[in-house]
Amino acid sequence: MKEIESLVKKAQKYKESGFSDYDIAEELNVSKETAVWLLNKGKEKKPEGDVKVGWRSVGVSASRIGYLADAFSDIIVEESEKKDFTVDAVVGIAINGIPYATFIAENLGIDLALFRPHHEKSGAFCSNYATVAGKNIVLVDDVVGSGETFKSAIKATKTEKGTPVLCLCILNKTATNDVDGVPLRSLIRARAI
Repeated sequence: MKEIESLVKKAQKYKESGFSDYDIAEELNVSKETAVWLLNKGKEKKPEGDVKVGWRSVGVSASRIGYLADAFSDIIVEESEKKDFTVDAVVGIAINGIPYATFIAENLGIDLALFRPHHEKSGAFCSNYATVAGKNIVLVDDVVGSGETFKSAIKATKTEKGTPVLCLCILNKTATNDVDGVPLRSLIRARAI
């Protein structure tokens, strides 16, 4: 119960700072429904099947982030050899996909692009980084819950004339192995049973 109380306080602090329900969910690594439940201090029925994810033991250490990026890099090489494609760029999905994508780009010697999702619109690529046009793209984020963030990034990549070839995440909370036809690989899969 103490952890729930802590999450309620964090959610309220983010709300007071101007975060939307979507932003709070992203920051706390919970579903939007769970974020709304936390903001209502648990007065409504708790959404079922959500898993709170905490990355602090990884996120505070660049070397640990690098180790996970090494595992991702290995998966990219494995998938590209198995399915016979090349990878030209990696897209870090803001915020939590960016550090992993940065290390992956360095490991594989490929371009780095950044995508900023938006909960109501399509989102956008950051102009200070690589473009995705004409490139085979790997998309990287920390968690897949509903898949909406990856779907948005896939759509934006295609709109920009890039080809999404693989989605990578640390934790997959779903039973799916692809997002909108793009293969999805994760380091860990967690499902409510």
